[in-house]
Amino acid sequence: MAKFPPQPPHGRGATGSPDNRYAAHQREWVDDGWGSLTALPTLRTELQVDTSRTVITYNDSPDVPFDRSINPYRGCEHGCVYCFARPTHAWLGLSPGLDFESRLFHKPDAPALLRQELAKSGYRCAPIALGINTDAYQPVERELRLTRALIEVLGEHAQPFSVISKSALIERDIDLLAVLAKHRLVHVAISLATLQRSLARRLEPRAAAPQRRLETIRRLHAAGIPVTVLIAPLIPALTDHELEDIMTAAREAGALDCGYVLLRLPLEVDELFQDWLRTHAPLQAERVMNRLRDCRGGRNYDSRFGRRMRGEGEYAELLRRRFRLAYRKLGFMDIPPLDCTQFRVPGRALQLGLF
Repeated sequence: MAKFPPQPPHGRGATGSPDNRYAAHQREWVDDGWGSLTALPTLRTELQVDTSRTVITYNDSPDVPFDRSINPYRGCEHGCVYCFARPTHAWLGLSPGLDFESRLFHKPDAPALLRQELAKSGYRCAPIALGINTDAYQPVERELRLTRALIEVLGEHAQPFSVISKSALIERDIDLLAVLAKHRLVHVAISLATLQRSLARRLEPRAAAPQRRLETIRRLHAAGIPVTVLIAPLIPALTDHELEDIMTAAREAGALDCGYVLLRLPLEVDELFQDWLRTHAPLQAERVMNRLRDCRGGRNYDSRFGRRMRGEGEYAELLRRRFRLAYRKLGFMDIPPLDCTQFRVPGRALQLGLF
């Protein structure tokens, strides 16, 4: 018996849909002798409304440079098998596997809710991170345009923000982002895990190809928008040999700053990623997990603050040294901080917004 089907579905990242940890029952695939263990049928993306009453989420994590974020979507059609946000679908009674990338939720009231929250008497301006758990520019954004509407609200009130994406769709909003960049109100980060097209197609099947993301960096840079490249995740024994090559390509494309995050396998992501390894990289699977455990104190994952992003131990230290050396050699630099002094409270400012 097994939790995953013998053949993964075409065009998706996860190899199956294991039950979430809150389910009363757990299911497994069993061969009944009648040829029932066939590949899953082609999945169609389903879209439902998220009726959240707030849109800004606050955190007190010392591992991230922001204390608030906005995610206009739950679930992500990019289908990155390593996505740390997959376990959140269990809160909805769904599987962190294929459900996460095919059963999506959007927040149609997000722009209106944002304006209300910015207008609250107790609100204090600080940079907002847009699209942290799930990509704000995933394919459904092309039609829904929720992210663009949120950027319009943020710009109207000079609320500084950063956005991270692995989609070329962000180029659609260069007209808005370029204006905000002139006023130090926006930073953009482009996520890049590998330069290998074939590997990227299996790791993140519906995201932009690596070379297309480099072109996005070029276009953002040409428009005067400060860009960081985030090498995430850095996967030991699978992509870590590309570290310097990714940094070099990103710098040549115009990225000003750079960072990296070691592969994280919280909760259900652990078994999803290990089954992906057995399916798509069987000869490397054991080595990948052994090197990852070297960075996680012998475990598959370490959730402690200060350890979960970069790991610890000799192998993790080697990665840190390689990164620091390449960072200095390539001339990366800290991007100037966003400016919070221009913020205008909704309903109180008489002057026109930036747009």
